Amino acid sequence: MRFKLAQLSGKNAKTLLNPKTYLTPLDAAEEEDSLFEYASTEPGAMPGTLTIELDAPAPVITLIDYGEDYALRRMIENPEECAAYLDTETVSWVDVKGLGSEQILQRIGTVFGLHPLVLEDVVNVPQRPKVEEYNDQLLVISRMVTLRESGNGFVSEQVSFILGRRYLLTVQEEPEYDCFGPVQDRIRLSKGNIRKQGADYLAYSLLDAVIDGFFPVLESYGELLEDLEDEVVAHPTRQTLGKIHSIKRELLALRRAIWPQRDSINTLIRDSSDLVSEEVRIYLRDCYDHTVQVLDMVETYREVAASLMDVYLSAVGNRMNEVMKLLTVISSIFIPLTFIAGVYGMNFDTSVSPWNMPELNWYWGYPACLLIMGAIAGALIMYFHKQGWFENFSGIEEK
Repeated sequence: MRFKLAQLSGKNAKTLLNPKTYLTPLDAAEEEDSLFEYASTEPGAMPGTLTIELDAPAPVITLIDYGEDYALRRMIENPEECAAYLDTETVSWVDVKGLGSEQILQRIGTVFGLHPLVLEDVVNVPQRPKVEEYNDQLLVISRMVTLRESGNGFVSEQVSFILGRRYLLTVQEEPEYDCFGPVQDRIRLSKGNIRKQGADYLAYSLLDAVIDGFFPVLESYGELLEDLEDEVVAHPTRQTLGKIHSIKRELLALRRAIWPQRDSINTLIRDSSDLVSEEVRIYLRDCYDHTVQVLDMVETYREVAASLMDVYLSAVGNRMNEVMKLLTVISSIFIPLTFIAGVYGMNFDTSVSPWNMPELNWYWGYPACLLIMGAIAGALIMYFHKQGWFENFSGIEEK
């Protein structure tokens, strides 16, 4: 038995999101384009026009070639080196990370015989997740989400799969984040059936890893929503409203990422393409179930976030009612006192008529007026206390 295997490497970003950390408005504005917009070319541009971002990282090409008793991993400098592995009996996985060189991408398209529209969909990101068939190749556009190592939200990037008879080409938008590490380990350690299956099973395994990558992100958002719920009920502030809005926006981005992937996986299951075997279609059903589960969790969290907004508005309204009630009580106490003070501030001349406030000449007039005003205020305070207004201004019974 011949066995050759080099050390595989893969970065699997599993950093948990800090429940106390949220995107700032500036961070949210910077991420808005990538989270909510799709790629578009200039009006009248030729089909197949490639648009390369100025800050896009340079492509890094990795080749993994394996069979049942054989596995090889090597870094590729020239795309033409991949041609020798495409027509062999083993399965060849070419992973391209980064879209920063149009020349290299064009050379990759030439080696794999990619249609110009396929290369355009792969390079011009982001595209809506979809499945398209071109001659002897199957194009699958997917969205991969991973948690940021800093704990500030998640990263959403496009992953393109080009499936051939005995090869699979994957193109990732960013080289920093990757969820393909477990699949690489399965190939390296020969775990499961992946080394005994074809390229379609490899495509399923990677697509399943992409879908499973949503669960750690959603788990973190579940923890955030729990902490935020306690904050909304106990001590809502203006910052709380910004946190709720940020979470709702990010959950909407997750929904936009997973919703079309459900349709694309369903297309793979029901499509009659001979590049996907019947056995792999059965596995894709499980992947479809995971997609539906992720979508249900996203919808549930969106409803929770929307309800938190209602709870926040109710809490703010209750606090306002409490303040207004306190001011009303204070005003009710001082209204009669103000009336008395206003009456005795009219400056009538007692020498003109004995009816012009004769009590102004009383020896105990001023103390008597203060005593009456104090008695009125005390009587009102006792009445309000008897009504229970001083016990709970919010109107909510406390345990």
